[in-house]
Amino acid sequence: MSATCHDAGAASAPAGAAEIALVGAPNVGKSSVFNHLTGLRVKTANYPGVTVTRSSGRIEARGGMPSVGVTDLPGTYGLTPLSPDEQVVADHLAGRLPGAPPPDALVLVVDATTLRRSMSLVAQAAAKGLPCAVALTMTDELRSAGGDVDAVELGRALGMPVVEVVGHRGRGVPALRDAILAWRTWERPVLPPPVDDDDELAAWTTSVLGAAGYRAATLPRRSRGIDRVLLHPLGGLLAFLVVMAVFFQTIFAVAAPLQGLVEGAFSRLSDAASAAIGPPLVADFVSTALIGGVGGVLVFLPQIALLFVLLALLEGSGYLARAAVLMDRVMAVTGLDGRAFVSMLSSVACAVPRIMSTRTMPSSRDRLATMLSAPLMPCSARLPVYLLLVGMLVPSGATWGPFGAQGLVLFGLYLLGGLSTLVAAAVLTKTALRGGGLPFYLELPPYRVPSWRTVLHAVGGAVGTFLRKMATVILAASVVLWALLSFPSRPAETAGMDPADASAYVLDHSWAASLGHAVQPVFEPLGFDWRIDVGLLGSMAAREVFVSTMGQVATAENPDSPSTALQELTWTEGPRAGQPLFTAPTIAALLVFFVYALQCFATIAVLRRESNSWRWPALAFTYMGVLAWVMAWAARSLVGVLG
Repeated sequence: MSATCHDAGAASAPAGAAEIALVGAPNVGKSSVFNHLTGLRVKTANYPGVTVTRSSGRIEARGGMPSVGVTDLPGTYGLTPLSPDEQVVADHLAGRLPGAPPPDALVLVVDATTLRRSMSLVAQAAAKGLPCAVALTMTDELRSAGGDVDAVELGRALGMPVVEVVGHRGRGVPALRDAILAWRTWERPVLPPPVDDDDELAAWTTSVLGAAGYRAATLPRRSRGIDRVLLHPLGGLLAFLVVMAVFFQTIFAVAAPLQGLVEGAFSRLSDAASAAIGPPLVADFVSTALIGGVGGVLVFLPQIALLFVLLALLEGSGYLARAAVLMDRVMAVTGLDGRAFVSMLSSVACAVPRIMSTRTMPSSRDRLATMLSAPLMPCSARLPVYLLLVGMLVPSGATWGPFGAQGLVLFGLYLLGGLSTLVAAAVLTKTALRGGGLPFYLELPPYRVPSWRTVLHAVGGAVGTFLRKMATVILAASVVLWALLSFPSRPAETAGMDPADASAYVLDHSWAASLGHAVQPVFEPLGFDWRIDVGLLGSMAAREVFVSTMGQVATAENPDSPSTALQELTWTEGPRAGQPLFTAPTIAALLVFFVYALQCFATIAVLRRESNSWRWPALAFTYMGVLAWVMAWAARSLVGVLG
């Protein structure tokens, strides 16, 4: 069996092949079922004219039967749309989306542990008149928690096929695949379920579940005990802070040895390239721009990978859903709810997909407030910058009680970003985005041991995205910055100088120096010289470019020991000439500046696309830029007084 994908408007199966849509609520295992059905070789594409992404694949039949195209629709709680994603589901089923053929049949993916709540979606889908089948997931969890359901009797009561599936393990998928290939033989309800009257729908649901012998799961005593702590207004908040503190301690403690190995490998590779390549300019380009520029960021890959491992474990265990419910009380102060917190907390990975995830929020007001404040959440792109600067600010062996001081500072930066996100959301919902919200509902998943496949998939996708970014945006930016830092070469002025002095002279009179000096008056009150300013300008392409820029600057100053050179940089001109550049107040200002500044073209672009206007990205860029400057100045002043 193989899977294929199509771009917008192309077919995922040969002409005339059936199209099956997977419909289900969020977090019911729908994507796992889809991946197993289509062989885990699936790409995604946007609907034509719509920013919502669809995943399409194909089930290849055996024995001469025709193949079947399969589309994984966005998660929805019902077919009466409340959010952009749910609108896309309704439009897809009605055939209103150009280039996306309407389905011939529906597979309703239903979580057995929340079967009663899911019956409304089943009734609405059956009322469409299309052939339907039910893929009943999580039956193993239902029975382990004391519940039960008879899938055969459920199918008889519904008048449609029901197949038990354990999505994350692939159990039951062959039977579901065979059922899908035989979709033309599916039974249909004799009478459509009632969907226009709530009382009739409730009676129908009770009748169907009674016929199926459905017994709801009982939350284990241990789980109830854990929830009493984790969902307690005070105890839960303290537990959340402890979890996050351990989270960031782990990033420093576990990944630091691996970082040292990667750094040593790139250093040896750079030295070997310099020795093997004859022409000095080419040797400098390869060792500084290619190896040094990219390697200076890649050394933080272990921490980034570990960040996503920890996030996947927290999400897979069921803890993040509890954190969303807990923080719903806090979010109420901002005028938002737990849905916004899920997007904000997930922005720790990357703001771009999380801004896109706000499509599932039913309130347009809440969507905009979340989109405009979510970029303040520290993302993985900031992590290399934080690690570089925190390593310069805090000695590696420093501790505070049982915790390492570096990990606590990193936690403090993430906490500052999170609190600032809440404050920004509160200001937005009380000024530019005044209005009422909608009730917040969230199904708490049972506590689980996360699947290693799910963790590896999450980490592999994140690391792959980071490496693609390294091979494109960061590499291109590093090459451009190398050219700006290395030209004009000024051979006449540097004749007779030793290589280190000549490199420093070229750097101080380069195109980059001219660019940095042009913006230096804006940033000089923060303690930034032209070299830091060039790094800030380069970081607009990607925040990690700041690390690459500082690495190239340090290499130009002292090719033999860039790490030492970076910490020993001094002001080259003006009243501060000869004074250290990276003092504690300056590093603090830099860290705080990166907490607040919107230095990401990709985020600006997705804000424009999701809001369908330049007004909101312009507002975000402006308010975050002003906030970054003011808060960086305040941090520099405070650390200067305390120091």
